[in-house]
Amino acid sequence: MPQYLLIKWLSTYPEFIESYYSNGMYPYISKVFRFTLGWISFSFGDVMYAFAIIYMVRWLYKNIKRVKTDTKAWLVEVFSAIAIIYFAFHLFWGLNYYRLPLYKSLGLNSEYTTEQLIEVTKKLIEKSNAIHSNIIKNDTVPITIPYSKSSILNMVPQGYKNLEKEYPHLEYSPKSIKKSLFSVPLTYMGFSGYLNPLTNESQVDALIPVYIFPTTATHEVAHQLGYAAENEANFIGCLAAINHDDVYFKYSGYTFALRFCLNEIYRRDEVLFDTITKTVHKGILKNYEEMRTFWEGYKNPAEPIFKKTYSSYLKANKQAKGMESYSYVVALFVNYFETKTLE
Repeated sequence: MPQYLLIKWLSTYPEFIESYYSNGMYPYISKVFRFTLGWISFSFGDVMYAFAIIYMVRWLYKNIKRVKTDTKAWLVEVFSAIAIIYFAFHLFWGLNYYRLPLYKSLGLNSEYTTEQLIEVTKKLIEKSNAIHSNIIKNDTVPITIPYSKSSILNMVPQGYKNLEKEYPHLEYSPKSIKKSLFSVPLTYMGFSGYLNPLTNESQVDALIPVYIFPTTATHEVAHQLGYAAENEANFIGCLAAINHDDVYFKYSGYTFALRFCLNEIYRRDEVLFDTITKTVHKGILKNYEEMRTFWEGYKNPAEPIFKKTYSSYLKANKQAKGMESYSYVVALFVNYFETKTLE
């Protein structure tokens, strides 16, 4: 209880968290973990989770009789373990949920008009079409990224190195980003990646289409750099992709931002959506369809339960809209790209 109250009290001081934790203590914590575990080819955190699950099942099996015979001692052991994990979670990463909103730290507006949304969407369509044409001359053919997923993970830091010129605090070295050992269950749960808050390793679902691998990887690195909110990690991950030297990363990044903007236009005006989508290369739309088809192939009755649970987790960590907060990345995209020349 004292830990919980302390965290709730600290959460009311985002400026303090931003200065002394997110931009103070946390970068050193993250680097220590990345330096220690980043060189290991597999996810140490996934192995740790597997052993933890086995240990908990074994412990419960051996101690279940104590629930009736020695309830107090049993509860003390359980809550002691929970308290340790709760402390480690917030110390190693979780306090980033309570930092200043990104739009404030970057000096962006948090609101936008439909007119602004349309103008930025048109800019993103023009840029995405241009990159698509640069890669392949037939505008009806989807892009196939010619790299292995392992190669993509090794390429991710270059995007952050370039982005660092605009935002020095996004320096990313050493790297610690890996394919998840739990990719199959992760896919059935409906998630493309996650950050292990106890080992600071970024995990990417190894089964997802290669087309979305660059932006998924850069998204998870954004979490690793201390941006806990999903909308903010989407935004920073997108910037890291479009600032990459590689044209396929740029394509993945720009079409990623475009997809969010098109979805928001659809939510506001379906007729306008139909009109503006006709200006997008059919090859780009086929890449979007590839992604939709992939996720539809893994839909199952348990997926909504996992997503609802995760949404509740987000709400408990000051993301009031839960998983719906993903859509708020559009505000960041619109206000950032509105005055930018897309190169």
